[in-house]
Amino acid sequence: MLCEGDNNQASSTRKLRKLIEMAEKTKPCIISCGVLKKEIQKLAKQGELNVDLIFVSKYFHVDYSLLEKNLRPIIKANLTRYPKGAILVYGDLCLGPNEEMKHLAAEYGIVKVDALNCTDCLLGGKGKVAEADPNHEIFILSPGFVTGFFDNVKETARREGIDEESLKSLFNGLKGIVFLNSLGEGEKAREEIEKMNTGLPILEIKSIGLENLKHALSEAMERNRRLKKAS
Repeated sequence: MLCEGDNNQASSTRKLRKLIEMAEKTKPCIISCGVLKKEIQKLAKQGELNVDLIFVSKYFHVDYSLLEKNLRPIIKANLTRYPKGAILVYGDLCLGPNEEMKHLAAEYGIVKVDALNCTDCLLGGKGKVAEADPNHEIFILSPGFVTGFFDNVKETARREGIDEESLKSLFNGLKGIVFLNSLGEGEKAREEIEKMNTGLPILEIKSIGLENLKHALSEAMERNRRLKKAS
């Protein structure tokens, strides 16, 4: 049997939850590919991002239609949940070669980070990945791609009848691998890259930190702020 004190405590708890929910909705959210999850979470933990974080599985990246099928309802659900806006952290080319991701963001009226792909985000966006490898001769990797992702690619290829040697042949003509060491885990990454068995040499473990990614996200967040202010 509840006494008056219990009822008051329950009422206070409900009010507190409601206040927390209201406070959460005063911030925008980031909807990001899981390949950047560790980096974005680290920036948030450092107090660099005043947003809520929503991550979509990086394993959808192997299939454009699967990614779109899962991404659309997430965007739609959070349009009303976050009146301060949603920032999409995917590259222009992450849904297809004709900037389909850019068109998807425009369709829902949300801001997307200015980048070609997830790797470009780590370099600061605006096509810097193309500047770093203009002739498409380098396999540029980041932490999110060497941890589990390539194993998933191999498994998907196997189900489609592509053996490991045939998959390996896709890297013919590339000079080697450059790893973007955004999290300070260079040696661990070296071990994981060697396990990938691509046949490519590791040309460089490039320490880049998180400053470029922070800049790309901050620029997108500012565009979102201006968009919401004007609406």
